[in-house]
Amino acid sequence: MQEIGNEYHIPVLYEETLDQLVWNPDGIYIDCTLGGGSHSEGILKRLSEKGRLISIDQDANAIAFCKKRLEKYGKQWSVFQNNFENIDIVSYLAGVDKVDGILMDIGVSSTQLDDGERGFSYRYDAKLDMRMNKEQDLSAYEVVNTYAEQDLVRILFEYGEERHAKKIASFICENRKEKPIETTGELVAIIKRAYSERASKHPAKKTFQAIRIEVNRELEVLEKAIQKSVDLLKPKGHLAIITFHSLEDRLVKTVFKDLATACKCPPELPVCVCGGKAKVKILTKKPIIPSEDELGKNNRAHSSKLRVVERLA
Repeated sequence: MQEIGNEYHIPVLYEETLDQLVWNPDGIYIDCTLGGGSHSEGILKRLSEKGRLISIDQDANAIAFCKKRLEKYGKQWSVFQNNFENIDIVSYLAGVDKVDGILMDIGVSSTQLDDGERGFSYRYDAKLDMRMNKEQDLSAYEVVNTYAEQDLVRILFEYGEERHAKKIASFICENRKEKPIETTGELVAIIKRAYSERASKHPAKKTFQAIRIEVNRELEVLEKAIQKSVDLLKPKGHLAIITFHSLEDRLVKTVFKDLATACKCPPELPVCVCGGKAKVKILTKKPIIPSEDELGKNNRAHSSKLRVVERLA
């Protein structure tokens, strides 16, 4: 693990991802989620001198860190500060029409979680923020303090699968009448009121996940990016996606299944009339999960899953 990780981030499913992704060492690849650069460097190490990697991240801190780490690869590597939902625009700016492989490592990096000032973690008391792109307007503060109670209930239930959604939303609205909720510590204290003291997991985990997904439009971005990525792939090109919770994984599984299905006709029709064609072949019938060895070394690898598809001609 020490060879592939760094002080910025320890990647999950490292070798498994590279084995599935890099099938043509002379090819062009896109890493949609640069982070600490471990997956990007792993891809670069497997490329020939003809190969090329384009990395994307919306976090300026991650890009600054990786420019120092990956500058040794010269013109083989380029980086763009953008949201990976704009992968089509980034590829155009990079002068690329089609690529051999695309990687998405979804979620928050270890450094973002461990940086108390970013407001991603319920373990630190900080300003409510949770923006992956610090230049965007919407933050956790606006969600918590301005969203209607029914919208908070929907977000907590849909994005956090939080069974106490109604109670937590009610407590949030009750508290913010007196004064704005400004810090993660204040929000955690409110959430804890909805839970018994015997709760096995941290009471704030699901609520923080839900608010983070809303702030960064994570599921919407992911679905758009998958569709665009498949269109960017050359025949035989691979799209590999690592997810960390059930909402993301279900979305990826569903979209992959749809893209791998040729006929979209209603099941009651005796013959196909839509003339549809499958765009991809699913390479991972079941998701690839971390080994026991990896789980022992990296606690954040728990619940991670890797799914991969191959572009058809």
